Amino acid sequence: MERDRAERVARVLKAIADPTRLQLLHLIQTAPDGEACVGDLTDRLGLRQPTVSHHLKTMTEAGLLARERRGTWVWYSVDREGMEAVREILRAPARAVP
Repeated sequence: MERDRAERVARVLKAIADPTRLQLLHLIQTAPDGEACVGDLTDRLGLRQPTVSHHLKTMTEAGLLARERRGTWVWYSVDREGMEAVREILRAPARAVP
């Protein structure tokens, strides 16, 4: 694996290796329209807005979420390409070390 790819993979794995981020990802994936705004997420998790926004930013920068500003609200949805990249990482065959 080339270094730049390894760094991208590590960034994605770090982004989802957090219980709160996994909860946020699940909440967004299972939302009725497949999207949620920060206000919805803070209420569901009982966290403050800056904390939720920080986690959402981390996941967006890692390519796991897409964001769309609508007026004063920002709506988040799962980035399908980013999630497919995670699936590819997990599907990669494990090789025995000699």
